[in-house]
Amino acid sequence: MGKFLIIIGAVLVILGLMLHFLPRLPFPGKLPGDIVIEKGNFKMYLPITTSILLSIILTLILYFIQKGRQ
Repeated sequence: MGKFLIIIGAVLVILGLMLHFLPRLPFPGKLPGDIVIEKGNFKMYLPITTSILLSIILTLILYFIQKGRQ
């Protein structure tokens, strides 16, 4: 139970830091590899690099959470 609370606390701290610094980071659509299409009144984001980066981060977080339970 103690390890679980520590992990939850660490995740909350990470989320809090992300919310604080997110406006300053080049998210979304501004990383190299992200595609922005603008035509007249139409604007479409294809955040390919952002999606890959978030997938890697979430995979690592879930890996360490699962490893902590064993």
